[in-house]
Amino acid sequence: MNETLLVVGYGSLLSGHGLLTVRRNGKSRLVALEAFPLALRNARRGLAKPTQHGRYLAMDLEPVDPHAPIAARVGLEPGRGEIGALGLIFERKWAERLAMREEYSPAKFLELIAMADRAGLELGDFLLRIAAGADFDLLRYRTALARLLGYTSPGYIFHPLPLDDGRAAIVAIGSGFEGSGDPSVRSRRAVSGIDRLMSLEEALKCRRIEIDPAGQLGYFLECVLGGAHGIFVGDLVAEMNGASEPLARLIAQVYADEQRHFLAATALSAERYRQRFGTIAQGGIGHLLDVSAAPR
Repeated sequence: MNETLLVVGYGSLLSGHGLLTVRRNGKSRLVALEAFPLALRNARRGLAKPTQHGRYLAMDLEPVDPHAPIAARVGLEPGRGEIGALGLIFERKWAERLAMREEYSPAKFLELIAMADRAGLELGDFLLRIAAGADFDLLRYRTALARLLGYTSPGYIFHPLPLDDGRAAIVAIGSGFEGSGDPSVRSRRAVSGIDRLMSLEEALKCRRIEIDPAGQLGYFLECVLGGAHGIFVGDLVAEMNGASEPLARLIAQVYADEQRHFLAATALSAERYRQRFGTIAQGGIGHLLDVSAAPR
């Protein structure tokens, strides 16, 4: 059991630049065995979680209906109300690095996987049982998991995410403004008073924590570069105003290298990549490249 881990990426894990942490010279890089596009439903995302990797807000994920699971289907084209994500399969040897990247204790993550092993379940299915018992309420789930494991994180916590094909993935969701599952552990969102998901422009204007504009733009770039592969990130770039031009310039600088990085980070052949993924028009970032090409 659990020789591989099925993980859903919805932020910086959407791009080759993000997976390989090109912006941070390969620190906390991840390399998957496999990758495929997903469409998430009952989900919204935005910048909300203060990160330890710099002075900026990282992506977070929340359910639209708090008493129903965030779920996914394999596919590129999003339906009504769906957002794009990436399914990633990692060998178990990447578990500790995955946990460190998400600010979760590597030792406790390995302990959690071992619990799933002993139960004879894939990790996603093991966590899905806990979530179902908590009526998919995020705080009740985190509380149950904290009691079981004797640990919770102020950063990200691994949650289950069921797929329509019967598999259950894991996804890192922020510890939560409403609580981490342990009253003695305050989440980074609660400490900073980040009570809602933000757009890029809102994050750049945030006064609750000190924001490094270059770091915030660089991180957001890793997320929206998923659109270069047809993964729909239109929800992240909708109605952008003042931040669209600097973001467009950054995209133009790295766009030519993104496919190469993505293939290196996902072990996809060029043929399998063409079969599974799409274009920037499908990803919803084509207008940003148009902005970068416009004369100034």
